[in-house]
Amino acid sequence: MTLFCLVHGASLGAWCWELLTQEIEARGHQTVAVDLPIEDPTAGVVQYAEVVNKVLQGFEDDVVLVGHSMACLTIPLVASQRPVRQLVFIAGLIPHIGLSLFDQFYDELDPNFLQAIGYNLPEADKFEQFSDEPNMFNPAALRITSLQDEAVAREFIFNDCTSDVAHWAFPKLRNQQFLYMSEVSPLQAWPDVKCTYIVCGEDRCLSPAWCRYAARKRLGVDAIELPRSGHSPMLSHPVQLADMLAKVAST
Repeated sequence: MTLFCLVHGASLGAWCWELLTQEIEARGHQTVAVDLPIEDPTAGVVQYAEVVNKVLQGFEDDVVLVGHSMACLTIPLVASQRPVRQLVFIAGLIPHIGLSLFDQFYDELDPNFLQAIGYNLPEADKFEQFSDEPNMFNPAALRITSLQDEAVAREFIFNDCTSDVAHWAFPKLRNQQFLYMSEVSPLQAWPDVKCTYIVCGEDRCLSPAWCRYAARKRLGVDAIELPRSGHSPMLSHPVQLADMLAKVAST
């Protein structure tokens, strides 16, 4: 029996996995979902990893660590600190040693915004390695200033959810702080752990083209496709996602 540790993305919480955990447990596996301290402006990836590690205390190494979106910056750090069997990236960002997330895609952002937040451009040779990558984000998503407008949330993160699910999920969105975007990744070395990447074909936040490219270039794997899924497949496609994760557990 595998334990799936489920780590949520930006503005979400442990609640977002409820539909999926029912499906995973029906397939004979265990689940634990983590609430990250995303409202704390002083908390970044190190603090997120501490929370995940605390939840996993007492568990052996048959752990599949599943990250969604932002959480995929955290799960490799956890895997470098304790035994896990596999990492699963769902529509996930990927950390790069020695660089911040902003460093990876600053050329997609408004220079005035970067200047306003005091961002310093990385050295040219550091960014050169990303120059052949597709854009990481949907340009429209980068213009979002808040998910407190339900229409915006439905457009970008709940776009393929049923109305009932979107209506249930929207009030649960949390006030995400953004240290994780500007801090240099605390990861010192990539963990020697098998990785799986799931790309969401109708994602309106991360670019599916970037996800496929980055899975191959950075993780050395071919992405698994959820072709009709938006950015939050645990809410919109829990059955299909559970099937994928159960298959992961069997390999």
